[in-house]
Amino acid sequence: MSSPDPANYVWWLAARASGIVALLLVTVSVALGLTMASKLVRRRGIAPVLARVHEQTALAGLVAIAVHGATLLADPWLRPGISGVLVPFTMAYRPLFTGLGIVAGYLAAVLGLSFYVRKRIGPKLWRKLHRATVLVWALGMVHALGAGTDAGSPWLQGFMLASGVPILVLFGIRMLRHPQRERAVVAVRVQEARS
Repeated sequence: MSSPDPANYVWWLAARASGIVALLLVTVSVALGLTMASKLVRRRGIAPVLARVHEQTALAGLVAIAVHGATLLADPWLRPGISGVLVPFTMAYRPLFTGLGIVAGYLAAVLGLSFYVRKRIGPKLWRKLHRATVLVWALGMVHALGAGTDAGSPWLQGFMLASGVPILVLFGIRMLRHPQRERAVVAVRVQEARS
């Protein structure tokens, strides 16, 4: 009995690996973004470093997402076709979960690249848009669990748990420290001081 030839699965392995790398990079980028937005790290000089790492991991994540989609095209078993990779919910393989992954990829591109047009769209609108980046991460996690062939693997479940809990905590902190809420608290304190 012969063992399977890995060469027969090279495109599947490449798609799987690039998808996992994309999820890892998006997770790191979102965690850094939430950390910066929540102002949890206040050490002098760290903000620009975190911002650069956040930007670079986001861009690398976009590249990994593109590689993930491109390598799926060459998978001889899946055969999704261009529309299966580009049009949400049209792939025959687990259409709901692959569709959510495609939506996440488009959102990642729009939200990630919006950084480069924030002066044109205004920082206020850019911040509102950028807050939806957590949705990209959540959709990516759902996609990996629903369509990923490693979803049942303890190592992937461990990664998702180990990265998911901190992201949810950081997101909760971010929501509690929402600027509008902070302004409302300041306004109330000002009124109380005047009384």
